Amino acid sequence: MLDNNTPSDTDKNVRPKMQRPLRWLWLAVAVIALDLATKYIASSQLGYAQPVEVLPFFNLTLLHNTGAAFSFLATHPGWQRWFFALIAVGASVALTMWLSRIKNDEKLLAIALPLIIGGALGNLYDRLVHGYVVDFLSFHVAGWYYPAFNVADIAITLGAVALIWESIMGERRRKKAANASH
Repeated sequence: MLDNNTPSDTDKNVRPKMQRPLRWLWLAVAVIALDLATKYIASSQLGYAQPVEVLPFFNLTLLHNTGAAFSFLATHPGWQRWFFALIAVGASVALTMWLSRIKNDEKLLAIALPLIIGGALGNLYDRLVHGYVVDFLSFHVAGWYYPAFNVADIAITLGAVALIWESIMGERRRKKAANASH
């Protein structure tokens, strides 16, 4: 019989839950604020579709995207606005729920999820208020132009990369720690 004060083998493998994980949502708020501020500046200072060269491979070019990444579904009659809005809301709720349950050793996940949430909500604001997403960062080389993007897109991308990294390296780290404790 186990003594109540003695941890069992299964207790040793239980990872403690992070205390107050939703405090990381400040990062989502910061992403939204930076995203909306830069979109406001771009919209008020740039002429539509008129590139302003910053570097030989980088322009500031104000564009409006009614679709998603790479202008996916942009040519459709307008239903995609609500479709992408629904996805942004659903993803933000799901990611916030996930954030509320993360473990103490998942710090990178605590950064990744709010980055994605902030980016999704920054672009959601544009979709709901303007009917399109404001893009203005344009990279190009040898006549080939990468689709324009914005700060929200950067946050989503960084969050996704961090999420993938954590899913691969975090599992390895946990296995290594578990093997070391045996």
